[in-house]
Amino acid sequence: MGAVKLELRCHQRIDGISVDPDPDWKFDSLLSELNSLETKLNTSAKVPAPFIKARPRDFSNEKSANTSRRPFVMRVSEDEMEDTESKVEEDRSLVAAKRFNCDKIYLSNSDDSDYESDLEFQSYLVGEVGSVEGALCELTHEHKLDVKEEIRNRISALETDLMGQSEKSSSALTRVERYREARWEMDRKLDTHYQRKIAEALDNHLTAVQRDHELRSQIEERKIRSDAAYEEAKRKEKALQEEKLRQEKAKVESEARLRAEEAKRAALEAERREAKEAAEREAIATSTRVAARVAQEEAAGCQMEANSQTSNESKGFASDAAKKSQSASNVLSAAESALNLEQGRLQKFKEIDERNQALRLTYNKDFSSYERHISRLIKQISGTKEVVREKSCDIIEIFKDPLCPQSISIAAFAKKVVSHCESPDIDAFACGHVIVLVTSQVPHAMDLLLAEFHRACIYTVPKHIMYSKSTFESKEAYYKAIGYKERDGKIESIEDYLGRLGSYMKLYGAMIQTEVEGVRNEHGLKEGWAWIARFLNTLPANRYTAVALCAFLQVAGFALFRKYKSQFMKMLSIISNNFLEALKARQEPGLSLTIAEIQSYMEDKMFLKEPKGRGLQGSLLSSVMVPEPGYQESHYRPPPNRYSYH
Repeated sequence: MGAVKLELRCHQRIDGISVDPDPDWKFDSLLSELNSLETKLNTSAKVPAPFIKARPRDFSNEKSANTSRRPFVMRVSEDEMEDTESKVEEDRSLVAAKRFNCDKIYLSNSDDSDYESDLEFQSYLVGEVGSVEGALCELTHEHKLDVKEEIRNRISALETDLMGQSEKSSSALTRVERYREARWEMDRKLDTHYQRKIAEALDNHLTAVQRDHELRSQIEERKIRSDAAYEEAKRKEKALQEEKLRQEKAKVESEARLRAEEAKRAALEAERREAKEAAEREAIATSTRVAARVAQEEAAGCQMEANSQTSNESKGFASDAAKKSQSASNVLSAAESALNLEQGRLQKFKEIDERNQALRLTYNKDFSSYERHISRLIKQISGTKEVVREKSCDIIEIFKDPLCPQSISIAAFAKKVVSHCESPDIDAFACGHVIVLVTSQVPHAMDLLLAEFHRACIYTVPKHIMYSKSTFESKEAYYKAIGYKERDGKIESIEDYLGRLGSYMKLYGAMIQTEVEGVRNEHGLKEGWAWIARFLNTLPANRYTAVALCAFLQVAGFALFRKYKSQFMKMLSIISNNFLEALKARQEPGLSLTIAEIQSYMEDKMFLKEPKGRGLQGSLLSSVMVPEPGYQESHYRPPPNRYSYH
């Protein structure tokens, strides 16, 4: 679209009015000039009345607000060039005629039609005014074109903006849709997760309810069983009471019979003794009379010879007895006090054994079931407080059983405890606790137990027997005397014997060092200190005594050091300086390992560390998992006295 600059082909001034005074006017200046021109025309008499405008000319200034000021130049598009040229020719014809053939014209921003009809009604115009009106028409047309262009531009801009807004809206809707789908997927996942959690919680709850129901049913069953057991126990107890009364009655009757029989036997024995003594007295008297007669008949020389020979024989017998006593003192190594204690305990053991044999004959009953029960209880001993307390109470209950004499059950207890040392899985400290708890209730059981220890292991006395050909008939006899056992006609090996020897000494050491609060140990640390003093003072240093001392120190050394402190350290110094040196000087095969153990015990100060297993465990898992606190009490009723551990 090109630009065309219009020039009026007429006089520049008509009746003193400039037609185009300034071709480069701005649009605002032109408007103000046109307004002034209309005012002059309206006041002039030469202008006919029909030309007067009904309202003043008012061009919109909206375009000037958005565009910059520029000279008044009309721009015509190429498709409008022909119309423009035709209009120029018409303008030229009008100028030549010096008049406008137009009707009444009303110029405004919206009037762009009915132009030809106006010319028909208005056929008289002054020639001088026609050029101005033509210019105004051109300006009006240009303004309309500009307004249309602006409207088209604004419509295009609005369409572009609308399309952009539509795209933004569609993009926003797409994002919203994606967000909605994402939220829906997230909600679905959360809902699935929550449903899974709810299902798991419900399953756990149902499982817990079922478990609780099963536990309650088990508790009810246990209560029913306990009630049944309690009724059965009451029935058995009643039967036992009746049996006890019957046994007591039978016992009284049997004792009366025994007393009568014993009195009868005693009377018969007294008669036999009297008869025997009378016969002996008569024989002695007869021999005396015969000897007197022989003596009178023999000569004095023969009598002197007989007297000298008799004196020589008596001297020979005296020398043999002295030799035998001297050899016996050289064979046996022990303290006199220890031998006296051993003799007293063995004497009590002999008396009780004889009494038990008489009771078995009297009752004519087999008590082996009680012995097996005691043996089973001892084998079940383990290193927990509950087990130790339970087994101790069970053994004491057996001692109090009226159907079994107490001497028989005590002897069985002592025998089974000592023989349990041969078991490889023995817990010495737990057995020591059971021994102390049982003997605190039955004190005379300790003497029988110590007698069994002395019979099984001579080093618990302590004493040692040396080999002597004049004293022992053979090596086998000597081995049996010091405690070797015979199996299948063969004496056991020295390794087996030393293993049993160490087990006996460990149990003995565990027993003397056991301390239970509120319970008196009948053979405690004081006896352990006396044992080690007698051991070092009287026993020689050899392989047997080294094993015994090492086992005793490993178990009881911690407790002895805790009580005697510096005195125990002096004792260890004596062992290091005297006993170990004597062992090293012997250079016996197999002795180096025991020497190394004793040296390691003293050098590493093992007596400062509590031996493993000395402190009993608190409880078992089975006792922790009891369903009700009263369940265990309903099944177990402890004896009158209780024990406490710390």
